[in-house]
Amino acid sequence: MATRRRRTAFALLAGLLAIPFAFTSADAQTPKKGGILKFVVPDEPPSFDGHKETTFALIHPIAPFYSTLIRVEPENPNSGKFACDVCTAVPEPTDGGKTYTFKIRTDVKFHDGSVLTAKDVLATFERIVDPPQGISSARRAHFSMVDSVTAPDDQTVVFKLKYPSGAFMPALATPYNFIYQKAKLDQDQRWYEKNVLGSGPFIFDGREAGAVIRGKRNPNYHFQGKPYLDGFEAIFAKTQTLRVQAIRGDQAAAEFRGFPPKSRDDLVNALGKDVTVQESDWNCVLILTPNQRRQPFDDVRVRRAITLAIDRWGGSRDLSKIAIVKAVGGIGFPGHPLSASKEELEKIAGYWPDLKKSQEEAKRLLKEAGHPNLKFTLQNRGVDQPYTIVGTWLIDQWKQVGITVDQKVDGTGPFYAALDNGAFDVALEFNCQSMVNPLVDVSKFLGDSGDNYGGFKDPEANKLFDSMNRTGDVAEQRSIMRAYERRVLDEQASASITLWWYRIIPHRTYMKGWTVTPSHYLNQDLSQVWLDK
Repeated sequence: MATRRRRTAFALLAGLLAIPFAFTSADAQTPKKGGILKFVVPDEPPSFDGHKETTFALIHPIAPFYSTLIRVEPENPNSGKFACDVCTAVPEPTDGGKTYTFKIRTDVKFHDGSVLTAKDVLATFERIVDPPQGISSARRAHFSMVDSVTAPDDQTVVFKLKYPSGAFMPALATPYNFIYQKAKLDQDQRWYEKNVLGSGPFIFDGREAGAVIRGKRNPNYHFQGKPYLDGFEAIFAKTQTLRVQAIRGDQAAAEFRGFPPKSRDDLVNALGKDVTVQESDWNCVLILTPNQRRQPFDDVRVRRAITLAIDRWGGSRDLSKIAIVKAVGGIGFPGHPLSASKEELEKIAGYWPDLKKSQEEAKRLLKEAGHPNLKFTLQNRGVDQPYTIVGTWLIDQWKQVGITVDQKVDGTGPFYAALDNGAFDVALEFNCQSMVNPLVDVSKFLGDSGDNYGGFKDPEANKLFDSMNRTGDVAEQRSIMRAYERRVLDEQASASITLWWYRIIPHRTYMKGWTVTPSHYLNQDLSQVWLDK
C-alpha cells in the first residue's frame, strides 16, 4: 500500500509539472520543405559545450546539431509529456520507481557517419552526473538522485536511482544534455568546448566569429522526413534595435529569446498580418549573488540589507512596461503548486508590503555591520534585456538606503569568467531552466551546485534540498520548499531574487511549426520548423 501511495504521489507531481501556461500557438498546417531560416541571437556562446554552459546563447545556435536521450514532446512542447530522441520508447520505471532502462535506436548516426550507441549515451551522462576532475557540469545537482548509469550492451542504458523521484525524467529531458561521441571524450574531455559533432537534424556548416553560425539539413537524420528546412543561419546581433530592425526588414524571421512590450507593439504596428506574436510566462529569473569570499559580503547583515532595499512589487509594475520581466516570485516558478503564494512571500525579507519598514531595516543592518555607506561594484552581463535595464534600476533602489554601486558590464565570455574566478563583489546573474521542475530547478541555490558562484557552503540548505527530493508527498515537498526558500532568501540571504521574466516572441508569420514555451531553451532543435513561402 505504501508503494502505491508513493507512485500516486509521483504521478500527481508529474501532473503538476505539466500545468498549462498561457500562450498563443501557431496554426497547424501541412509543412513545406526547403528554405533557410534566418534568426537573430543576442549573444554568442562562451563555448560550444552544452554540459558546461547555461545560456540561451548556446542553445539557440548549437542545439540543432545535437540529439538528446529524451526531450519534451516536439509536436506539443507544453504538454509536459516526454518523447524519445535516440531511444526507442520512454520506459516505465521498475524496482519501485528506482530503475529506468532505455533501449537505444540502431539507426542514429553522428555527422561523421559513425553509429551512435549506448556507450556514447553512457559517456555523456557519466560526464554530466559525475564529471571528471576539472570538468564543469552545470546541471550535476539535477541528478543527485542517480546512483549509477551503466550500458550492459550497445543498445541498452540503465539508470539506477537512490530513491524514486518525480524530478528525474524532467532533468533527463533538459535540452543541454547533448549526446556526445565517446571517442571524442576519450580523446579530450574539452574537445566539445571548441568543436561541434552531433547527430541532430542539422550539420554544422561554418561559423564567422561575431557574425553567424550556419547549419545545413542532415540527410541521415533518424526522424524520417525531417527537418523541413534546408538549413539555418543564427545571426548575432547584440543590440535590441538591430534585432527588431532585422525582423521588421525581413532580414530575419525571429528572435527566440524575447522582446519587451514596446518592441512587440512596434513590430505589430509596422507589419500587421505579416507578424505573429506568441507569449508565455517564463521559467527564468534574475538573481543577485553576493560573493561571500569577499568582505563585507561574508556578513549576513550586509547581504540582508542588499535584498531589503529592493522594491520588487513596485519594480514589477514599472519595469514590466519596458523590460522582459514581470512576476514577483521566490525561488520557484511563480504559479507552480510548489512555489510561494503572495502571502508567503510577504513574510520574507525584501518582499515586505511596507517598503519604508524594509528600507529602514536595511539602513539599520548596514550601520550595525559597520558599513553605513556601503559601496560595491555590480558585475553585470552586456545583454540589454533585461540585465542592464534591471541593473540600472537596482542601483537606484540601493541609493535610497545609502548604498553606492558602480555597474561593470561585460560581454558573455568575460562575464562568466569573472563568475567562475570569483572576481566580483555582487553579480546580477540568473536561474533559467527548461522543464518547469522546481524540485531540481532550485539546486542553483546550493553551495555545492555546479552553477553557484557565491563561494559559500550551507549544509542546512543541502539537507532541506535532499529531503524534499526524497519524499513522494507533494504537501511535504511544498512545506520543505518553504523552509529551503526562507533559508536561502532570508536567513542566509545567500542569493536575492529580483523579478521573473515574461516571454514575448514576435516572428514573421511565414515561420511555422514553432510554439512558445515557458523556457527559451525548450524545443529549439528546429526540426519542426518550416517556412510558408
